[in-house]
Formats: sequence, C-alpha cells, structure tokens
Amino acid sequence: MSKAGYVAVDWGTSSFRLWLVGRTGAVLEERRSPEGMMVASKLGFAAVLQSHLDAVGAGNDLPVVICGMAGARQGWVEAGYVDTPAQLASILARAVAVPGLSRDVRILPGIAQRNPNAPDVMRGEETQLLGALGLDAQGDAVVCIPGTHSKWAKVKGGTVERFATFMTGELFSAISRETILSHAVANAEEADDIDAFRSAVVAAFDAPELAANLLFRVRSGQLLYGGSAAAARERISGTLIGLEMAAGLVKDQAEGGITLIASGRLQQLYRLAFDTLSVPVRSIDAEEAVRRGLSMAAATIWKLQEDYK
Repeated sequence: MSKAGYVAVDWGTSSFRLWLVGRTGAVLEERRSPEGMMVASKLGFAAVLQSHLDAVGAGNDLPVVICGMAGARQGWVEAGYVDTPAQLASILARAVAVPGLSRDVRILPGIAQRNPNAPDVMRGEETQLLGALGLDAQGDAVVCIPGTHSKWAKVKGGTVERFATFMTGELFSAISRETILSHAVANAEEADDIDAFRSAVVAAFDAPELAANLLFRVRSGQLLYGGSAAAARERISGTLIGLEMAAGLVKDQAEGGITLIASGRLQQLYRLAFDTLSVPVRSIDAEEAVRRGLSMAAATIWKLQEDYK
C-alpha cells in the first residue's frame, strides 16, 4: 500500500471534499460532506478539518493543501488573490499558511480581475485550471467551467489573461423555484428532453437580447400548446446555457475548440450544447482537474517532486 504523502481539500461554499493521497499520487481515502464554508464558519474550520483527518487516519505530520472558499475573506484564513494577467505557477507561490496549528496547512489564493469595467474573482477554479492545463501549458486555451457560477477563462502560455463569471446555475435555481416558471416545471420527471434543450440553446445563442422573452415563452408555450414539465425544465436550462455561450464565445474561441472542465450532468449538458452549436470541445473531469492541481501545489510547496513523477 502506498504511504500517505499529503492531504488535499477542495472546500467550497456548500461542500467539502478531502483526499488522502499517497506518495505515488494514488488516492488512498476520500471524504465528502456538506460542511462547506457556510457550515464550517459556524462549527469551526479547524474542527471540521480535524474530524475528517481523524476519519481517514491522517498522521499529525501529514501536510494539508486546500483550495476554495476556506481562503475567502469570510473563510478560515484569507488567502487573497493573484491579479490578472495571472501565471498559474504564481498561485502556488502565494499559498498562505494557517497559523496556530501543529500541522502544516496551506490555502491557495484565488484570481482577481481588477478591471473597473469587468471586475471579477474566482476561488477554487484556478486550481482546476492548473490541473487541467498544467504548469508548462503552451499555446492558447479557452476554458469553460460550468457550475452555480460558471467561469470562462482565456489562458495563454500558462497565464490567465482574463475571465468572466456567469450566474447560470444560480439563475436556473431561482427562476425555476421563485418565478412564474415554477408552475411550468412543477413535478418534472427525471427524463431529459434533448430536443427541447437543443432548440432553447440555439434560440438563446442566436438572439440573446430576447433573454427575458425567451424565458417567458417557456410558460406561454406550455399553456397554449401543451408540453411536459420536463420539457419546460430543459428549455429553461437550454436558454440560460445558450445565453452563457453567446457571451462566452463572442470574444474568444481557441483554434482547438473549448476546454470543458465539468462532471456529471453539467458535463453532459454543456457537451450537448457545444455539439448543438458545432463547437469542438475537449472535456476534462472537474474532480480529476482539482486533484491534479492540488497535487502540483503539494509537490511545489513541500518539494515532493521526486515522489510525484
């Protein structure tokens, strides 16, 4: 069995993921919980982390590297930001040590875009970019990272030149629960309606200025012509993703297409949307990307290069 080398943690707003990683890079143990920043700020970050370290039998000498909201201003210890244009390698150099602990715990910074016309921040996604593209990335890449707050980033030669955040996931949740469209999607079945999704993506991509009208058509079309709640749900989803792509693709499109960092249903939906718009895409699993990024951080911070070849 591989000897444990370090612990990697992806600490989001509402979720916590921990991996006990061996010196060969293999994942030895894994923990998941809903103890994200919102919960940990009440229970105590150190207490939450220690409970999971105890559960996987992590020795007191094992270092921990963390990305995500634990480094936010309202998190455990503020890790600040690296400003764009941000070299991915500089993220590792700016890791912040958590004071007052017997164990070495480091938190990675986020990236800030200090442009008064397009201010933006990311925290956690920078580690996914690092894991997906590597420290020695060459050429250009346009990266899409779907989620509650989707990120689109232009990366050139290992440097994040600019990025933009889209509240796609959060808008889907709010619109489908808190507006008139909640009636349209009530009791929707799990089954997908691919045709409804595709047509909504195209309509929003072709006419993003009609966004508010396209969303209302989900309800009016159902009232006048019928249609299932599942189809209505897919139209809302397709409309919002189509709007995101209309903005995300307007400036940049790498020669080799889009690099998509996603998992599960989001990966399926975004791949389908890109395919609908005839945009080539290279897909990387989001969890694999964040683990790779944290592994690179551990290797750099604690000089473990020999162990992680």
